[in-house]
Amino acid sequence: MTIDAVGNPKTILVLGGTSEIGLAITEVYLTRSPARVVLAALPGDPGRDGAVAQLKAKGATEVDLVDFDALDTESHPKVIDEAWSLAGKGRSAGSAPGDVDVAIVAFALDSDSEELWQNQSKAVLTAQVNYTAAVSVGVLVGEKMKAQGSGRIIAMSSVAGERVKRANFVYGSTKAGLDGFYLGLGEALAPFGPRVTVVRPGMVRTQFSAHVKEAPLTVNKEDVAAQAVAAADKGKEIVWTPGLWRFVMMGLRHVPRPVFRKLPI
Repeated sequence: MTIDAVGNPKTILVLGGTSEIGLAITEVYLTRSPARVVLAALPGDPGRDGAVAQLKAKGATEVDLVDFDALDTESHPKVIDEAWSLAGKGRSAGSAPGDVDVAIVAFALDSDSEELWQNQSKAVLTAQVNYTAAVSVGVLVGEKMKAQGSGRIIAMSSVAGERVKRANFVYGSTKAGLDGFYLGLGEALAPFGPRVTVVRPGMVRTQFSAHVKEAPLTVNKEDVAAQAVAAADKGKEIVWTPGLWRFVMMGLRHVPRPVFRKLPI
């Protein structure tokens, strides 16, 4: 285990390496202590170089790029192996391989909600990226962290997955699946040392949500990042951002469907 005595990671893996929220979470860790960062990002993503520069400016000791295509699940074992290999880069010959202390799962697709449920190829693509790929890397990262006996996984879910609504049910259903998988993964890994934190934000001000009208309780990515890291530090399984969503969803879970479908949310 390479997390230091006050909980600061030495190596951080960001799956979805140009994600604004993933980078914001990483920056929170870097404000506390320098760390090596591995960014797993889509080849050709125009944001890759900017993400590297951003984290170096925030104090990362090294920033490595790994090619990661969420849709190419057959390549995922190699991606995760490479990330762990980079975690050990610079160690002396014969020393133990490096640990990845924090893995952030922060990639997703979304588009026009009305088009999604009427466009088979786009709906399937969204499901493959948001759910299938997230399960794929979750199994692999979980296996690595179980073997090393430590680590934290921060998985970006959404309040949209807590009770799926008509307005964005394709996207919401994929987040419901991701949410359930990572909560279960956390329970499975807990006896072996690693911990999983599922982050459930509402709308966040990023380019990802720029195509959607801003909703109530919208927050900045920095707010989500701060709450995610604080929750992971405490070993919490779930965190809502902002926290008020917890109480909103407690109520909405019990609203009858004929009423729920009429609510302006």
